[in-house]
Amino acid sequence: MNNEKIQRELPNVTILFNEPLMNFTFTKTGGPADMLSFPKNPEEVRQIVLFCQNENIPWLVLGNASNLIVRDGGIRGMVVMLADMNQVTVTAEHVTAAAGAKLIDTTYEALANDLAGFEFACGIPGSIGGAVYMNAGAYDGEIKDVFESADILLPSGDIRTMTAEEMDFSYRHSAIQQMKGIILAATFALKQGKHELIKARMDELTELRTSKQPLEYPSCGSVFKRPPGHFTGKLIQDAGLQGLKWGGAQISEKHAGFIVNIDQATATDYVELIAHIQAVIKEKFDVALETEVRIIGEEK
Repeated sequence: MNNEKIQRELPNVTILFNEPLMNFTFTKTGGPADMLSFPKNPEEVRQIVLFCQNENIPWLVLGNASNLIVRDGGIRGMVVMLADMNQVTVTAEHVTAAAGAKLIDTTYEALANDLAGFEFACGIPGSIGGAVYMNAGAYDGEIKDVFESADILLPSGDIRTMTAEEMDFSYRHSAIQQMKGIILAATFALKQGKHELIKARMDELTELRTSKQPLEYPSCGSVFKRPPGHFTGKLIQDAGLQGLKWGGAQISEKHAGFIVNIDQATATDYVELIAHIQAVIKEKFDVALETEVRIIGEEK
């Protein structure tokens, strides 16, 4: 694909070519994207998708690349990052956030308007789009608990509003995962509360996260889904794996459910270490660990 043609067809969209995704992922790993675009509004997203379809260019949307591993070979085609679509608005007891808005920022916007219900998410890194896509959660709360609706760009170029029922939320799952659609914005229904009580709960959860999670190193967040009847971190501890180094990656000594980049780790280090953990836990405890983190892209 001719770069000049792409820029001619999408003149208002910022596009980087052959851009290393390690510059954007929370793990600081990942190979190059052939094209990396940063649309500023839903119309530009629509233009990108329709252009890619007309030119038979594969495309993929990333949130802010927090709960994600991009393999070292990178991603072919067009990668769409929605970070510039970050507007948050509050109307009465509803908060509407564009897909690229940070989830943490959105919870603090709710706090500023004395709206309760979003406290659980105040420490979750990631974007609104990514959080809705995977029904993100923490501290006994999930996106589905406050979700009202989302605007979805369909492959046809049409925009559809989906309700909570249509989203079919379950643990780390939404209907969007089976659709080739893009979350553009989401609206959340909250309740009026007392500012000092909301803030106190958010402060408490922030302190919990800071004390228990290895925020001092790059990581992809929680690596595995919680297996029924077990805690992933305890399984990894009981298997004697905590602290294990694999290349530049390490099972965090602070929280065994995290893998951190301690010394210029590659995505391959991460992927191989994940596979090793899964094999050991299956052998020792007959528990199949499923990844919560998305692993995408090509091998180098």
